[in-house]
Amino acid sequence: MAQTVGRNVAAPLLFLNLVMYFITLGFASWCLNKLINRQTNHPSFGGNGTTEFFLEFAILASVLGIVSKFAGGNHLRAWRNDSLAAAGSTSLVAWAVTVLAFGLACKEINVGGHRGWRLRIVEALIIILTVTELLYVLLVHAGLYSSRYGPGYRDTDYGMGTHPADTGVKGTTGVGAGGTRV
Repeated sequence: MAQTVGRNVAAPLLFLNLVMYFITLGFASWCLNKLINRQTNHPSFGGNGTTEFFLEFAILASVLGIVSKFAGGNHLRAWRNDSLAAAGSTSLVAWAVTVLAFGLACKEINVGGHRGWRLRIVEALIIILTVTELLYVLLVHAGLYSSRYGPGYRDTDYGMGTHPADTGVKGTTGVGAGGTRV
Protein backbone atom coordinates (compact mmCIF):
# COMPACT_ATOMS: atom_id res chain seq x y z
CA MET A 1 0.00 0.00 0.00
CA ALA A 2 2.82 2.39 0.76
CA GLN A 3 4.08 2.18 -2.82
CA THR A 4 0.79 3.45 -4.24
CA VAL A 5 0.04 6.51 -2.11
CA GLY A 6 0.66 8.89 -5.02
CA ARG A 7 -1.18 6.66 -7.45
CA ASN A 8 -4.30 6.39 -5.28
CA VAL A 9 -4.54 10.15 -4.90
CA ALA A 10 -3.58 11.06 -8.49
CA ALA A 11 -6.09 8.76 -10.20
CA PRO A 12 -9.30 10.52 -9.03
CA LEU A 13 -7.69 13.90 -9.65
CA LEU A 14 -6.74 12.82 -13.17
CA PHE A 15 -10.33 11.76 -13.89
CA LEU A 16 -11.75 14.97 -12.40
CA ASN A 17 -9.41 17.12 -14.49
CA LEU A 18 -10.22 15.14 -17.63
CA VAL A 19 -13.96 15.70 -17.18
CA MET A 20 -13.49 19.41 -16.41
CA TYR A 21 -11.23 19.86 -19.46
CA PHE A 22 -13.88 18.24 -21.69
CA ILE A 23 -16.60 20.51 -20.28
CA THR A 24 -14.37 23.56 -20.71
CA LEU A 25 -13.59 22.56 -24.29
CA GLY A 26 -17.29 22.25 -25.10
CA PHE A 27 -18.33 25.57 -23.59
CA ALA A 28 -15.32 27.48 -24.92
CA SER A 29 -15.87 26.08 -28.42
CA TRP A 30 -19.52 27.13 -28.32
CA CYS A 31 -18.59 30.62 -27.15
CA LEU A 32 -15.87 31.00 -29.79
CA ASN A 33 -18.34 29.88 -32.47
CA LYS A 34 -20.80 32.58 -31.36
CA LEU A 35 -17.98 35.14 -31.33
CA ILE A 36 -16.86 34.22 -34.85
CA ASN A 37 -20.45 34.40 -36.13
CA ARG A 38 -20.81 37.87 -34.54
CA GLN A 39 -23.62 36.68 -32.30
CA THR A 40 -22.34 38.32 -29.15
CA ASN A 41 -25.78 39.67 -28.31
CA HIS A 42 -26.90 36.14 -27.42
CA PRO A 43 -28.25 36.28 -23.85
CA SER A 44 -25.95 33.54 -22.59
CA PHE A 45 -22.75 34.89 -24.15
CA GLY A 46 -21.79 38.60 -24.02
CA GLY A 47 -18.11 39.34 -23.62
CA ASN A 48 -15.60 42.17 -23.87
CA GLY A 49 -12.30 42.91 -25.64
CA THR A 50 -10.39 40.08 -23.99
CA THR A 51 -12.96 37.40 -24.76
CA GLU A 52 -11.42 36.23 -28.05
CA PHE A 53 -7.95 35.79 -26.56
CA PHE A 54 -9.33 34.11 -23.47
CA LEU A 55 -11.39 31.62 -25.47
CA GLU A 56 -8.47 30.73 -27.72
CA PHE A 57 -6.23 30.01 -24.75
CA ALA A 58 -9.04 28.15 -22.95
CA ILE A 59 -9.47 25.85 -25.96
CA LEU A 60 -5.70 25.36 -26.23
CA ALA A 61 -5.42 24.61 -22.51
CA SER A 62 -8.34 22.17 -22.73
CA VAL A 63 -6.88 20.24 -25.66
CA LEU A 64 -3.44 20.06 -24.04
CA GLY A 65 -5.02 19.05 -20.74
CA ILE A 66 -7.00 16.24 -22.35
CA VAL A 67 -3.91 14.92 -24.15
CA SER A 68 -1.85 15.11 -20.97
CA LYS A 69 -4.49 13.11 -19.12
CA PHE A 70 -4.13 10.30 -21.68
CA ALA A 71 -0.38 10.21 -20.97
CA GLY A 72 -1.15 10.43 -17.26
CA GLY A 73 -3.54 7.48 -17.49
CA ASN A 74 -0.82 5.45 -19.16
CA HIS A 75 1.56 6.40 -16.36
CA LEU A 76 -0.94 5.45 -13.65
CA ARG A 77 -1.40 2.10 -15.35
CA ALA A 78 2.34 1.38 -15.72
CA TRP A 79 3.64 3.41 -12.73
CA ARG A 80 7.27 3.32 -13.84
CA ASN A 81 10.02 5.82 -14.51
CA ASP A 82 9.75 5.69 -18.29
CA SER A 83 6.07 6.64 -18.25
CA LEU A 84 6.73 9.30 -15.60
CA ALA A 85 8.71 11.41 -18.06
CA ALA A 86 5.84 11.61 -20.56
CA ALA A 87 3.16 12.18 -17.93
CA GLY A 88 5.22 14.76 -16.05
CA SER A 89 6.22 16.81 -19.07
CA THR A 90 2.79 16.89 -20.71
CA SER A 91 1.05 17.75 -17.46
CA LEU A 92 3.54 20.57 -16.85
CA VAL A 93 2.93 22.03 -20.33
CA ALA A 94 -0.85 21.71 -19.87
CA TRP A 95 -0.62 23.48 -16.52
CA ALA A 96 1.49 26.29 -18.01
CA VAL A 97 -1.05 26.98 -20.77
CA THR A 98 -3.88 26.74 -18.22
CA VAL A 99 -2.11 29.40 -16.16
CA LEU A 100 -2.00 31.64 -19.25
CA ALA A 101 -5.74 31.11 -19.72
CA PHE A 102 -6.19 31.81 -16.00
CA GLY A 103 -4.48 35.17 -16.42
CA LEU A 104 -6.75 36.06 -19.32
CA ALA A 105 -9.80 34.96 -17.31
CA CYS A 106 -8.77 37.29 -14.50
CA LYS A 107 -8.28 40.11 -17.01
CA GLU A 108 -11.69 39.45 -18.55
CA ILE A 109 -13.34 39.53 -15.13
CA ASN A 110 -11.43 42.73 -14.29
CA VAL A 111 -12.49 44.50 -17.51
CA GLY A 112 -16.10 43.69 -16.73
CA GLY A 113 -19.13 44.20 -18.90
CA HIS A 114 -21.90 41.75 -19.61
CA ARG A 115 -20.73 38.15 -19.67
CA GLY A 116 -23.25 35.40 -20.13
CA TRP A 117 -23.50 32.30 -17.98
CA ARG A 118 -21.61 30.09 -20.44
CA LEU A 119 -18.67 32.47 -20.53
CA ARG A 120 -18.67 32.71 -16.74
CA ILE A 121 -18.65 28.90 -16.52
CA VAL A 122 -15.59 28.77 -18.78
CA GLU A 123 -13.88 31.37 -16.58
CA ALA A 124 -14.75 29.46 -13.41
CA LEU A 125 -13.59 26.11 -14.83
CA ILE A 126 -10.26 27.57 -15.96
CA ILE A 127 -9.71 29.05 -12.50
CA ILE A 128 -10.54 25.72 -10.83
CA LEU A 129 -8.44 23.77 -13.35
CA THR A 130 -5.42 25.96 -12.63
CA VAL A 131 -5.42 24.78 -9.02
CA THR A 132 -6.35 21.14 -9.63
CA GLU A 133 -3.84 20.76 -12.48
CA LEU A 134 -1.12 22.15 -10.20
CA LEU A 135 -2.05 19.55 -7.58
CA TYR A 136 -1.91 16.84 -10.24
CA VAL A 137 1.54 18.01 -11.43
CA LEU A 138 2.80 17.94 -7.84
CA LEU A 139 1.39 14.44 -7.29
CA VAL A 140 2.94 13.10 -10.50
CA HIS A 141 6.30 14.53 -9.46
CA ALA A 142 5.96 13.42 -5.82
CA GLY A 143 8.23 10.44 -6.49
CA LEU A 144 11.04 12.91 -7.00
CA TYR A 145 11.08 13.56 -3.26
CA SER A 146 10.27 10.14 -1.85
CA SER A 147 9.95 6.70 -3.41
CA ARG A 148 6.99 6.12 -1.10
CA TYR A 149 4.84 8.29 -3.39
CA GLY A 150 5.77 6.67 -6.67
CA PRO A 151 8.57 6.24 -9.15
CA GLY A 152 11.18 8.96 -9.10
CA TYR A 153 13.74 10.16 -11.56
CA ARG A 154 16.60 8.88 -9.41
CA ASP A 155 15.64 5.18 -9.54
CA THR A 156 18.42 3.55 -11.55
CA ASP A 157 17.60 -0.12 -11.18
CA TYR A 158 14.83 -0.13 -13.77
CA GLY A 159 15.82 -1.42 -17.17
CA MET A 160 19.16 -2.85 -16.12
CA GLY A 161 17.93 -6.43 -16.58
CA THR A 162 20.81 -8.09 -14.71
CA HIS A 163 20.80 -9.93 -11.44
CA PRO A 164 23.87 -10.21 -9.21
CA ALA A 165 24.43 -13.82 -10.28
CA ASP A 166 23.98 -13.06 -13.99
CA THR A 167 27.27 -12.96 -15.88
CA GLY A 168 25.80 -11.63 -19.06
CA VAL A 169 26.94 -14.68 -21.05
CA LYS A 170 24.14 -16.76 -22.45
CA GLY A 171 23.98 -20.31 -21.16
CA THR A 172 26.00 -19.79 -17.99
CA THR A 173 24.79 -19.41 -14.46
CA GLY A 174 27.76 -17.57 -13.07
CA VAL A 175 28.18 -20.11 -10.24
CA GLY A 176 30.94 -22.55 -11.08
CA ALA A 177 30.78 -22.40 -14.84
CA GLY A 178 32.56 -25.73 -15.06
CA GLY A 179 30.78 -28.51 -16.85
CA THR A 180 29.93 -29.51 -20.34
CA ARG A 181 29.44 -27.06 -23.09
CA VAL A 182 26.04 -27.21 -24.76
